[in-house]
Amino acid sequence: MYFDTHAHYDAEQFDADRDRVLSALPAAGVELAVDPGCDLTSSRAALALAERYPFLYAAVGYHPENCAPYREEDLDQIRDMARHPKCVAIGEIGLDYYWAENPPRALQQRVFRDQLALAAELALPVIVHDREAHGDSLAAVKEFPAVRGVFHCFSGSAEMAKELVGLGWMISFTGVLTYKNARKALEAAAAVPLDRLMIETDSPYMAPVPCRGQRNDSRNLVYICEKLAELKGVSPGECARITLENGKRFFHIV
Repeated sequence: MYFDTHAHYDAEQFDADRDRVLSALPAAGVELAVDPGCDLTSSRAALALAERYPFLYAAVGYHPENCAPYREEDLDQIRDMARHPKCVAIGEIGLDYYWAENPPRALQQRVFRDQLALAAELALPVIVHDREAHGDSLAAVKEFPAVRGVFHCFSGSAEMAKELVGLGWMISFTGVLTYKNARKALEAAAAVPLDRLMIETDSPYMAPVPCRGQRNDSRNLVYICEKLAELKGVSPGECARITLENGKRFFHIV
């Protein structure tokens, strides 16, 4: 059984067949999944889906690419949503310096720190998006030593992964592990102990080989798990079991 720790089922790419896809997941071996919000609207949508599907949970927050409309009073709405019984984290939050048209870096950093502070207040873990912002992302999380989280779709170095593990954080990998140019991701995954790893699809994006270029969903976790198991020298079944237990422990799902 698998745990997809990061899948955006509220995304418009699932509008045509969302219920069909979600209803098919348990029979495909997907025991649990988390849908992280990217702004107030998608956070509400993620919670609404989590209410309908027992195996689905939600996270709430402002994604760095979506934080331009952020106002400090929005934290009150995120706080209220975070108290929902199916909310297991603050996320997807972080920094994204990849696109020139993204919100200004100073705003991204303020929104990130505000949400890290909220996570500390609520004693919730965080789901961090870090794209081309490794130094600033690491510096920000170090300012909140009481907060624990996961760097999702990890794209940093093996050294950064080891530093995060030393701080008590988790590392999560997507279908990128299966790509031909995945040397950096594979090196990072190799450096992280199995008990600190999680797997995710980041659906509808990042489909693994052999589905690359198609819309992704949690049924493709099998390919990510197989690659990680090969890297770690364990069976796919053992890898699935360990990453499932890691995710349940991290998100406090009994």
